[in-house]
Amino acid sequence: MMNKIEEAIIYATVMHQGKVRKFGGKPFILHPLEVAQILSTMTDDEDIITAGILHDIVEDTDGTLSEIEKRFGKRVAFIVSSESEQEYPDEARSATWQRRKEESLLVLKNSQDIGVKMLWLADKLANIRSLAGYYSEHGEKIWQDLHQSDSDMQNWYYRSIGEMVELSLNKTGAFKEYIKHVNFIWPGSFDRDKARYKKYREVSVDGCKCIGRGAKGEVYRYDDELVIKVYNDNNTYRDVEKEISQSRRAFVMGIPTAISFGIVAVGDRYGAMYELLDSETVSSFIAKNPGHVETYAKIMADLARTIHGITISEDDCFPPATDRLKSYIRGGVAREDETLAEKCTKLVDELPDTRTMVHGDFHTGNVFLQNGEPLLIDMDRLSVGHPMAEISDLYYFYETLGENDPAVVEKFMGFSYETAQLFLDLFLKFYFETEDANILNDIKEKASFICAVRMINKIHKKDKLSDKDKELIDHYMKTVTELSAKLDTLAFEVKK
Repeated sequence: MMNKIEEAIIYATVMHQGKVRKFGGKPFILHPLEVAQILSTMTDDEDIITAGILHDIVEDTDGTLSEIEKRFGKRVAFIVSSESEQEYPDEARSATWQRRKEESLLVLKNSQDIGVKMLWLADKLANIRSLAGYYSEHGEKIWQDLHQSDSDMQNWYYRSIGEMVELSLNKTGAFKEYIKHVNFIWPGSFDRDKARYKKYREVSVDGCKCIGRGAKGEVYRYDDELVIKVYNDNNTYRDVEKEISQSRRAFVMGIPTAISFGIVAVGDRYGAMYELLDSETVSSFIAKNPGHVETYAKIMADLARTIHGITISEDDCFPPATDRLKSYIRGGVAREDETLAEKCTKLVDELPDTRTMVHGDFHTGNVFLQNGEPLLIDMDRLSVGHPMAEISDLYYFYETLGENDPAVVEKFMGFSYETAQLFLDLFLKFYFETEDANILNDIKEKASFICAVRMINKIHKKDKLSDKDKELIDHYMKTVTELSAKLDTLAFEVKK
């Protein structure tokens, strides 16, 4: 009886019969067999090797994922699907090249299955071997025969793949060979002298206390002197490096910032080390001392005013804060009602460009207190624009997230939803230096509009919407509809 790999070889040979490779005109079946051979140097997992043999079936033959799942199992089909690009039959493939690559790279970046990363590396190594061979003979002319003739864009694609599989697979011979070929075609793409391509310092957070959680990972107290931020496994080395670079820029601009002194490997994830003696997050302090929430709200409000008091020049290349808000509209409201999405976008576009620094992920889990002084982490979302973007973030974390399930806020922040709501009220009072209920309610209403848009986007990110999800979308769409008709502006006066 044939095993799964043998059956896959026969199936793929039949499905690819008569097809040839773009370069050299060799039988196409040789490519998936080469991919399978590369995979066999990294793993003995039958499903992963089988997926390597079948990885081009959906894109290049009449075969389907459902047929692959029926013949070879759900996991094989899942791994194959990670490399099956979305097609746009009404447009030329050259016109959709970047869009298709960005979408597929997002799948790779977000995948937690090591088989997906192995398949991508093996497939692209087989491709880059071929490209390197032809490049040595024909130079830059080789790009003329591809759907993407821009060498720089090809470099971006192959470099991105290397960065996304690097931490999991950098010790394999396949990864080392991949880097060699990429550097041959595009010298300097991967700097072999950097520590990132040597053995990482490996640390474990087993037994360490988790002192903070955020959208990008968790923060652990490693010992009395050190804190480690452990990033989610869809964050690449470049993402971590960018955040550290942003932290240095923020520090120079006057934002009290914790700066990492090194990147480490924590299992299959990246970590950033911080020297934070006797420090804890503001969330931890509130959890321990909820009766002192007013003190911590004042600290956070003062810190926010410090950040928003920094004016960014036109020469500083920070992204507009409104880009993130408009991405929420595109990802949610626009999928429900294009006309309403246009109204929402108009409100966002009309926010005055105050050239104000915006942190982009401002909450008590991202601020440490060291000797009573605040220090910010998570600087990768630094942007420039109106502080309403920041105020809406706070409303989202301390109000909106707990509306349907208070336990969500309790898990995220470490203290009760009631305390979170009180914190928000006190923060707004201190930030705006007023107890005028009309002013504060106006701010909350504007923030709730943005948060409703954000929640619709959040729900739409799910693969499949439940009946409860659809009910929530209807609820938030009603809020957005009502407030978009009521609000003339999302702005408030920025005090410098």
